[in-house]
Amino acid sequence: MRDQFLFSPLTVGPYRLSHRVAMAPLTRMRAGRPGDIPRALNVEYYSQRATPGGLIIAEGSPISEAAKGMPATPGIYSSNQVIGWRTVTDAVHAVGGRIFLQLWHVGRISHSSHQPGAALPVAPSAIAAIGNAFTATFERVPFETPRALTTSEISGVIDSYQKAARNALEAGFDGVEIHGANGYLVEQFLQSRTNVRVDAYGGSIANRTRFLLEVTRSVAEVWGTDRVGVRLSPFGIANDSGEVEPLPLYSFAIHELAKLNLAYLHLIEPRASGAGQAEVDRKDAPTASGLFRPIWPGVLIAAGNYTPASANAALSDGWVDAVAFGRLFISNPDLPERIRKGEPLNAYNRATFYGGEAEGYTDYPRLGVAALES
Repeated sequence: MRDQFLFSPLTVGPYRLSHRVAMAPLTRMRAGRPGDIPRALNVEYYSQRATPGGLIIAEGSPISEAAKGMPATPGIYSSNQVIGWRTVTDAVHAVGGRIFLQLWHVGRISHSSHQPGAALPVAPSAIAAIGNAFTATFERVPFETPRALTTSEISGVIDSYQKAARNALEAGFDGVEIHGANGYLVEQFLQSRTNVRVDAYGGSIANRTRFLLEVTRSVAEVWGTDRVGVRLSPFGIANDSGEVEPLPLYSFAIHELAKLNLAYLHLIEPRASGAGQAEVDRKDAPTASGLFRPIWPGVLIAAGNYTPASANAALSDGWVDAVAFGRLFISNPDLPERIRKGEPLNAYNRATFYGGEAEGYTDYPRLGVAALES
C-alpha cells in the first residue's frame, strides 16, 4: 500500500492526528505592517494547508520586539498580534486541523534596525555571525557584533518566552514549539562557537544546555509538557552555526529534554541545513533522527529534504514518527492529499519565499474538487 505509514494515525500529546504529514515552520515575511500582525492573507495561507487531524507548526514568531530579526515576521508579544493569530487558529480549527506556534528569538541573527531604540542585538557572547542580516527595510547588510546578555538579563529573556507562551494560548494555538535550531538564540547558547561565557550559562555542556532547559520548563508551566515541542538542528550550519563535536552536546541536551515528557522532539536533518536560503542536499551527512532515536522515547518529528517515499521509509524503519515538509508545503497547499493519491507535486518558486503578497504564497494550484472527492 502506497505511503501506508504516512497515513496511519499518531498521538501527539493530547491530540490524535489522522496522518503524519506535518507542515514545518516556514518564515515567509508577510505579516501586516506596522505591528507585524497576522492578517487575512495569512489566514488564507494556513487554512489552505490545514487538514482534518493534520498538524501545522506555524512559522517562527518573535517572542518580543528584541527577539525579532527579519521584517514582516508575525510576532506573539502584542495584543493585536494575539488577535491576528486568533483568526488563523480559528480558520485551521474550522477545518479540523491542529496548529502549534513556534516561539522564536533570533539572538545575534538580527540587526539594530529591528531593535528597540536601534540597539545592538543580544546574544550569549559578543561574537558576530558571518553573513548578511535582513534590515527592517528588506536590505541585506553584514551582521553586527551583538551585545552579550548579562547573567541577570537572561531571566528576563526566559520570562519573555513564558509571556509569549501565554499569548499563544490566548491566541487559540494547540501547543507551542521552542525554536532551538538554525543558529538562533537557543542554539547560540548551546554551541561553543557562539557561547564563550564564564558564568552558569557557559563553559560545560551542562551549563550551555541550561538556557534551553530553563526556557522549556518555563513554557511548560503555561502549557503543560505534553503540549510543548522543541526543534533542534544537531548537525546544522545555518546562520553561521555548527558545533565542532555535536554528538556529546546534543546527546546530553536530548537526554535531559526526554525527562520532561514533551509532546515531541523535532530534528532538522543535516542534509538540509540552510535550505531556506539555497538548494542544499548533503547526501553524505549523518542522519540526526537515526542517531538520536535511541535516546528519545517520545514522538520524534524529522524535517529536511524528505520526499514522500523517503518519509515513508523513515517511518517504516522506526527512525521517526512524523515528517515535517517545508518547501513542498509551500507549493502544494493540499500536500497530504496529493501524496495520498500519488498526484504530481507543484514546483516551488524560491524567488517568492520571503516577502510579498499572494504570489508564491496563496496562489499555488490545488487538486480539483472532483479529484478530492474521488
